[in-house]
Amino acid sequence: MAARFIRSGYLLGFVASICLLLSGGLHAEEPTKLKFTLDWRFEGPSAPFLLAKAKGYFAAEGLDVSIDAGAGSAGAVTRVASGAYDMALADFNALVEYDANNPGSKIQAVYMLYNFTPAAVVSLKKSGLAKPANLAGKTLAAPVFDAGRKAFPAFAKSNSFDPASVKWQSVDPAIRETLLAKGDVDAITGFSFTSVLNMEARGVKEADLNVMLFNNFGVELYGNAIIAHPKLIAEKPKAVEGFLRAFNKAVKETIANPDEAATYVKKQDALVDLALETRRLKMALKEVVVTPEAKANGLGGVTEDRMQRSIAETAAAYNLAKVPSGKELFNPAFLPAKADRMIR
Repeated sequence: MAARFIRSGYLLGFVASICLLLSGGLHAEEPTKLKFTLDWRFEGPSAPFLLAKAKGYFAAEGLDVSIDAGAGSAGAVTRVASGAYDMALADFNALVEYDANNPGSKIQAVYMLYNFTPAAVVSLKKSGLAKPANLAGKTLAAPVFDAGRKAFPAFAKSNSFDPASVKWQSVDPAIRETLLAKGDVDAITGFSFTSVLNMEARGVKEADLNVMLFNNFGVELYGNAIIAHPKLIAEKPKAVEGFLRAFNKAVKETIANPDEAATYVKKQDALVDLALETRRLKMALKEVVVTPEAKANGLGGVTEDRMQRSIAETAAAYNLAKVPSGKELFNPAFLPAKADRMIR
């Protein structure tokens, strides 16, 4: 009798050990690590990325995502191209330029966040530069890598004036708006939601500015997109899909409640001005995310004909030797279902 209990005990212990091993095996798979870089500092528009991480949306997809601040879109593309980062948020036009100059890079955009470029020409209203043609003969300031400055020839062409008729002053991003506020230059180029709020920080109200958004003046350029390294796309397609599912969910939450979403930027960087970054986020959503095209076709996607026109526009403005193919540069295969990307 005792021997039977002993044998039963051994059997139960053996079964329990097997169960523990099986249970451990089910949970032993490590999450896929992804290194992601923003195009710029932690500001309002970075809210959906930070929200997705903080709320565990990436983790729920089996991903361990690190999010770093950036120093410009060209740098973000280079970070991915070098293999230092798996994915990035970058100006799509910077990707067009990189691909034209580095054929065969195979870096692809997989989610178009900004349906239009946020690039704009900003001037003081008292200067009377209300129309593009008024810029002829004027001095504009911007960093040499600024997206608006690089795309300015497209803006000029769409509005029938010679881009060579303006003079450029190359400046550090930190002093661009200061020069305009002091009247040392006639206008600047920059992302609208960056320059307008930076001008307010320098004592100039939005009501006292003329803001010419490129997309309101005939420019069809797409804006910032999530890009991915070709190795990640080829070897871990499920990770790309999971990242976009989590991010898309966060974008929709951000659109529904930007005030709450902006708090995740504050949690990331305690020094940011929450009220300012909430406004910046709302401006970005209104101007380049929640657009008629996005409402009709869903977040993250593009239209094929406009995509090719946009790329051709970039190639002409940047004086590129090659016009890349939209099918090569934008890969919609990893997007969430259209129904999940629709917004009102």
